[in-house]
Order: sequence, then C-alpha cells, then structure tokens
Amino acid sequence: MESRGRVVRIGVLGCGNVGAALVRLIEQQAGSIEARTGVRLEVVKVAVRNVSRERDVVLPEGLLTRDAHAVVADPGVDLVVEVIGGIEPARELITQALQSGKPVVTANKELLANVGTELFAVADSAGVDLLFEAAVAGGIPVIRALRESLRGEPVSRVMGIINGTTNFILTKMTEEGADYGAALAEAQRLGFAERDPTADVEGFDAGAKAAILASIAFGAKVVAGDVYHEGISRVTAADIAVAKRLGYVVKLLGIAERDAASGEIAVRVHPAMVPNHHPLASVRESFNAVFVEGGAVGSLMFYGRGAGGSPTASAVLGDVIDAAVNLVKGTHGTIGSFGKAVIRPIDETSAEYLLSLEVADRPGVLHAVTGAFARHGVSIRAAEQEGMAADARLVFITHEARESDVQATVRELRDMDVVKQVGGILRVIGS
Repeated sequence: MESRGRVVRIGVLGCGNVGAALVRLIEQQAGSIEARTGVRLEVVKVAVRNVSRERDVVLPEGLLTRDAHAVVADPGVDLVVEVIGGIEPARELITQALQSGKPVVTANKELLANVGTELFAVADSAGVDLLFEAAVAGGIPVIRALRESLRGEPVSRVMGIINGTTNFILTKMTEEGADYGAALAEAQRLGFAERDPTADVEGFDAGAKAAILASIAFGAKVVAGDVYHEGISRVTAADIAVAKRLGYVVKLLGIAERDAASGEIAVRVHPAMVPNHHPLASVRESFNAVFVEGGAVGSLMFYGRGAGGSPTASAVLGDVIDAAVNLVKGTHGTIGSFGKAVIRPIDETSAEYLLSLEVADRPGVLHAVTGAFARHGVSIRAAEQEGMAADARLVFITHEARESDVQATVRELRDMDVVKQVGGILRVIGS
C-alpha cells in the first residue's frame, strides 16, 4: 500500500438500491472521511448484470462492467464491496478477493447465514477484513456492538424485529384492523413487500439474520438450517384483537437464546405476543429493533431503519472505512473462532402461550378443555370466555410450558367433540 499512498480504490459488485446509494455516499463523504481518517476512498469499478440499465446514480464512463470476476482480479482494486446477494457467485467472488489479500464488505445475509464461518476462516488466513454490518437490520449497528463492545459480555438472549415487511403488515393489522391479505397488498403497493413475499412473511429472511446474530453473540456456528421458522400468514385479525385487548402487541420475532447450564442454543422465528410495556412493542411500521440481554450489561435495545438503500449503504460505508483504514495500516480485525453449536430443538423450548378455542355451548365444556391442559402438564395462568351460545370462544394464557407439551395439548383439543376449532396459538415473550 505504501506505493499507492493513502488512497483505497474500491470495486463494487452490484449497483441496485444499496450499491447506488453507497456510490453516492462515498462521493458526498470522501472529503470528510479523508479529513478524519487520512484515507481517501475512490470507487474505480462497478460490476452489474445490465450495463445499459438506468440507475439512481451517475457513474463516470468506464466505471461499469459486466465482469465481476475481472473487478475482483483487477490489481487496481484494493477493496471489494459485494451487494449482489445470493450464495453463488457471491461466495466464489468473495473467496477470490480475500485470497488475493483484498478486504471485503458484504451485505449478503443469505450467504453469511449458510457459509459465513467458512468465509471468516478464509479472511483470517489471508489477514484481511470481512465485514458485514449491513447483513442484519440495515443501518442499525448491532453487529459491531456484538463483535466489539459486547465481546466479553455473557449474552444470554438476542431477540428482535428484524424484518421490516412483516412489521409493517402487523402494524397495519394492529392499528387499522386490517386483515392479513389487505395489509400485505398495501405493503406491496408501497414497495415494502416483494411481488413474491414468501421469504419475508414465512420468516426465512428473519431466520437468516437470526442465524448470523446467534453466531456472533454466542461464538458458535449457527446456520440458517438450524433456525425454526413460523411466519405471519396465518395470523388473523381476531388474533390481533385478542392480543390487543389483553395488553399485548403481535410481532414477528427472531430469537436466539443460550442456556447457561447446558450451553444449548435455540434459534427461532415466529409471531409472538409482546406486552405493551416492552420496548419492542412500540416499534412500528418498517422499523427494526434488536434487544440484547446479558449477564453484566442487563438489557440493551438497538433501533432504526432495518432496510432501504440509504440506511443499508450507511452501514456498508462504515465497514468500508474500517476495512480501508486497517488495510493502510497493514492490520485487520478478526471475528475469532466459532465453536460447534449444540442446537436445542423447538420442541424442547419453553414459553408462555395464548390459545383460543371455538367450543360447543354445552355444560361441562370448560372442565373437559382444562382437563386436556392438565393431562399434559400445561398450567393455565388466565382464562376467559368470549361470546355466548354458538359463538362461544375460550381464550387461555398458560404459565411457561414446554413446546412439546403445548403441542400435545393442542392435538388432544382438536380431537375433542366439544371443540369446534383451535384458533391462533401465539407464544408470549417478554412478560
């Protein structure tokens, strides 16, 4: 680097919303970044699939190319930013860059949730940075906090709202009484949801982020396949109304917990009822928030925009600056080694639960129903009846119970003549 002075030349792979916003930010902030760090950032190559496509940023002639491999191999590129997404060719390109001694900044949650530890090892072996703040929760600096500030903290749980699409939908259902279909349609119309929203609404996007958070928080290799997924597509307006009346808000949460005694890690994504007084309950629309609990620090919450070109590009740029400064100094950060994760299955996790039942209008119904709970060791904390006669509905909140016992109770209830339908089953978190 000495022969190049203190200029770090950047190759960007991808120029969609995030890539274009990053190029603009670097143009706008290059002077102040140089004044504060002594390093000048210059974007010298941008790889895209379609060179002729109109973009939200004006790029000098000669900057664009279709050949991402050529960008990575170019001796005039010092640092690589990957914002194309997906596993391949992103894995191959990042590996090539790292092995060539070039630091990499990525926003690729899918890649890191599946082969992140493999790539971290390549980066450490090559002695360069692999940074990924933007892969989880957009512009919220939660990865840096877990990697650096909380590195010595005995973290017990990380949970949060880490998908803006589902939080927008649930906000509309809660505040406007919309049903799921109408709220989803509005999210698509406003650009918060994709035409095919499956990855968001079924929890896969949040699951990838939860795997990354668990890996960093607990120093263990957690991959996307270790995460239990349950989306919001079956949450009804009636579920939302019951939760609201009882003092709760329904949120899709990503939760990673480590049991201090056994060391087992449970990672899951599912809708949950959060008490109105909990900080996560007030997170609305497309915003994200991550709640970290530790033995020494207590509770922390990180809040902000979890998606969008500019917030995500801001997180990418922060990593680019760190990596560039380290490159000039001839050093790099390390994420450390990852132990083997012992994953606790969802059946062995515990929580409080809300169950609602439509029941027949007969004497002895309540006794029969509560008997099913008792036979499976599930203790009832609160119970109430909604409606009368044919519209009778029983709502129960349990004490903390094992998932397997609750599911066994539900199976028995569904087989009972007096139970017309088992409605929503929601876990209660944070009470």
